[in-house]
Formats: sequence, structure tokens, C-alpha cells
Amino acid sequence: MNSQFDIPCVIFAGGKSSRMGVDKSLLAFGEFDSLAQYQYERLKPYFKHIYISTKDSNKFHFNASFIIDDNKEVYAPTVAIKSIFQYIKNNSFLAIAVDTPFITIDSISKLISLHNSNIDITTTIFKGKIQPMFTIYSDKIIPIINNMIKNNQHKLNSMIKNSYYQTLELKCEKELLNLNYYEEYKTALSY
Repeated sequence: MNSQFDIPCVIFAGGKSSRMGVDKSLLAFGEFDSLAQYQYERLKPYFKHIYISTKDSNKFHFNASFIIDDNKEVYAPTVAIKSIFQYIKNNSFLAIAVDTPFITIDSISKLISLHNSNIDITTTIFKGKIQPMFTIYSDKIIPIINNMIKNNQHKLNSMIKNSYYQTLELKCEKELLNLNYYEEYKTALSY
């Protein structure tokens, strides 16, 4: 690759992992000690700026740039998005979940190419379903995010549908394999 993407990439790794039963961002993956490190290292060459959004960076044992979500009470992407915009000072960023290790650079490139400054959100869909954790968010949504947090509403799909958004349709189901349960993790390891 000749150049890196200008848009910051943020890997979301601050969830509770309640369905997995253990912190999935810390599960070993490939040759790496954790899924978070795997995602960070595989994406780092493609971005000028890459971060991990988390509530606690001390749990990770590798060098990375972290964005700490100080709201320790609420485990929701909405509060992470607010923290991210306060930290990066950019007008947009690419959100990728820590537990989607098969999203391709080609799909990332297509999503970034599609996004423009007139759009609030550029998201992906698969079989008609919005994928809010493979999405570009612009700072135009900050007032919406603040209102959602104030009203204890945290459904990203609802926010996206009430914003000026566009979509990129993805065709490969494996790309969106989301590791919520241990069986899904075992399946991912076999890939």
C-alpha cells in the first residue's frame, strides 16, 4: 500500500462481553496474545491514526494508542463515541468492533471512499441489516449522541436511521462474523 487512510480508525474494545463470559478483547487470536492486539496490528499499517476505545487500557499488554471512556457506569457505544470525538478532534472516524477480525481492507477502502463531508454517517449493511460497528461517524452526530446519553438511549441503529446516512452493502458473511459467544470464537480460530 502506497499511502495510509487519513481518517482515524477506532477499534471498540470497551464492552462487557457478557455473552462470551470473559473479556473477548483479551482472548488469544492468531499469533497474538489478544484479539485487540490482533485487530490493532493488522489495521495499523493502513491508517495514519489508529486507536483502541476502552474503559481500561491497563488490561492490554502491548503498545497502542488508547481512548479511555471515563463513563464507568454505562457500557454502550454511544458513550464511547462521545469520548472519541472529545479525544481525536477530527470531524469523522471509522468504527470497527474488536470482535470482527475478518473485515477486509478492501471493504474498509470502499467504505472510506464512499464517505463524504455532506453525510452524517456512512455505514455498512448485510442482508438489509445495518452494521453499526463497521461505520464512519461524523461529528455532526454529536448533538444526537449527547441527547441519547442524556435520555439513557443507546441504540445505534435507531440513531443511524434518524440521521442523514448512506450505506455500503457487504456480500461476504464471514467478513461480519461477530465473536459474541465462545462457539463463534472457536469457529473464527479455525479460519
